[in-house]
Amino acid sequence: MDEIKVSPDYNWFRSTVPLKRIIVDDDDSKVWSLYDAGPKNIRCPIIFLPPLQYPVYWDLAEFCDGFRKLLDHLQLDKVHLFGASLGGFLAQKFAEYTHKSPRVHSLILCNSFSDTSIFNQTWTANSFWLMPAFMLKKIVLGNFAKGPVDPKMADAIDFMVDRLESLNQSELASRLTLNCQNSYVEPHKIKDVAVTIIDVFDQSALSLEAKEEMYKLYPNARRAHLKTGGNFPYLFPVLSK
Repeated sequence: MDEIKVSPDYNWFRSTVPLKRIIVDDDDSKVWSLYDAGPKNIRCPIIFLPPLQYPVYWDLAEFCDGFRKLLDHLQLDKVHLFGASLGGFLAQKFAEYTHKSPRVHSLILCNSFSDTSIFNQTWTANSFWLMPAFMLKKIVLGNFAKGPVDPKMADAIDFMVDRLESLNQSELASRLTLNCQNSYVEPHKIKDVAVTIIDVFDQSALSLEAKEEMYKLYPNARRAHLKTGGNFPYLFPVLSK
């Protein structure tokens, strides 16, 4: 329990790398939060979704416009994007959104998807904003592994549940709305973007059909397959030390 939160790597990062809060919209309640780590001379850095925390946006175009403004604020012409689950979908949609004036050099998609219809929730997407926080959390937790799991996976789930508890009702509702509103990636608009797909062989929220659809969408993508990791393989390196 809480192995990640007490790990030396996690605590070194939290104590060394400051959390920046940036406002790029006219609405000053919309705050982006990011950890700005790494050499400052790199003009095409990698951005991770998560842990980049974005404001409450209720549609994909609004998110993409806000993210474009964030890159403008940071004076970044192009970036590499690592996106996990919804973060991967948002990364693809941003690459698509900016295809006429490309801002994405490459995509690394971990346990991600290309079509929100796989969740069979498109008909409820517009009602999430009405639901209380406890109900929204129950929907998210329903995608986590059930029953006995590997201790490392249990620690990863505990860590993510703790992060889930830090989100308020609007943040939860907006993320579920983006995750489930009817939308899909148009691959012809991002055909020139280098793509790497990371999948796990053990249990995750994504079905085999969803994974195969990603392979079809990006036939030339590099693939990385991990034996374990569940829904959060990016947390496992911390747990493996």
